[in-house]
Amino acid sequence: MVSFALHGIGVSDGIAIGRAQLISHATLEVAHYGIPAAKVAAEIERFSLAIEEVQHELEGLHGSLTRGDAPGEFGAFLDVHWMILNDPTLSEAPKRIIAEQRCNAEWALTQQMGVLVEQFEQIEDPYLRERKADIYQVGERVLKRLMGRPGSLPPPVAEEQTILVAHDLSPADVMQFKQHHYGAFLTDLGGATSHTAIVARSLNVPAVVATHNARQLIRDSEMLIVDGESGVVIVNPDRSVLSEYRLKQSEFTLERQKLKHLRSKPAETLDGEHVELHANIELPEDIEQALDNGASGIGLFRSEFLFLNRDGLPSEDEQFEAYRAVVTGMNGKPVTIRTFDLGADKHKEGLAGLARVAPNPALGLRAVRFCLAEPRLFSTQLRAILRASHYGRIQ
Repeated sequence: MVSFALHGIGVSDGIAIGRAQLISHATLEVAHYGIPAAKVAAEIERFSLAIEEVQHELEGLHGSLTRGDAPGEFGAFLDVHWMILNDPTLSEAPKRIIAEQRCNAEWALTQQMGVLVEQFEQIEDPYLRERKADIYQVGERVLKRLMGRPGSLPPPVAEEQTILVAHDLSPADVMQFKQHHYGAFLTDLGGATSHTAIVARSLNVPAVVATHNARQLIRDSEMLIVDGESGVVIVNPDRSVLSEYRLKQSEFTLERQKLKHLRSKPAETLDGEHVELHANIELPEDIEQALDNGASGIGLFRSEFLFLNRDGLPSEDEQFEAYRAVVTGMNGKPVTIRTFDLGADKHKEGLAGLARVAPNPALGLRAVRFCLAEPRLFSTQLRAILRASHYGRIQ
């Protein structure tokens, strides 16, 4: 077997050695065929059903956050995908294409995705321009539903450590690494500031993105070395290269273990200036990890978890118990609670009975505007926070 190297962008440090497992990419395999006029309505309904199924899929992923095994930013990334999915430019425009061109739903969605991505390409800001990846990832989920493919990643097929090779992966895909124990991943697309890269760093999963054609050049079960720091991927390495990288892998693991001993040391600059390092959390259970990593406080407690997987509003007592658990768990260290960031289709399943749920997310009725428009909801939360402040430093 021929040995060769690929170069991309290393977005998450670490070295992984294992067998390649290729993931299919729905967008590359979309067929285009015509639909008789009599079946256009049924095709539109098929597309609508796929949108609904992905909505349920994202809701289920959001519900998994309650187990406390998700990175702190994961909920926010899911919210972005939820808003993209429910935006009319993605959920309604393909229906018009189906009706006007009498084409299959997969083709209509792919055409609309191309239009949206082209608009993002015109944005000058590199971070915002890279958000086109979120369009691809949401569209990919809908396409897989339309094509009858599973939306989740398959389990590893090799007994050795498995390295995923894909055209692109979403943050939700990477989250499944905790369940399936993949060793690393590499993708054709992506960038250092992509949401997928951020989740990979949160999970300490070595990753290389923007390899351009890795999925075309690599075959299933080929031996790979992924260097997440340098952005190098070596395919079918010889024995000497394998030995070299196994040594580097051991050195990296040893260095990370050494760094763990510094977690209890005070955070100071070289000239003695003290720095407060606070953690962002989604759930009360996250405080254990925050303290394990030496956090001197909670800089942001996202309280929206109280609306997950429920049909009604959380009571004052329920909120109080959650806030008190965090405050007492931090044992006198400061805790900053963000009031509910709701509205704009965020956690709408938990807002039943409220009159001001905005039908159009673009109108901006969310977060503090939403809370001010719903004083009963806001006052209940403020009372719960005030009661919890008796047990520690809340701000």
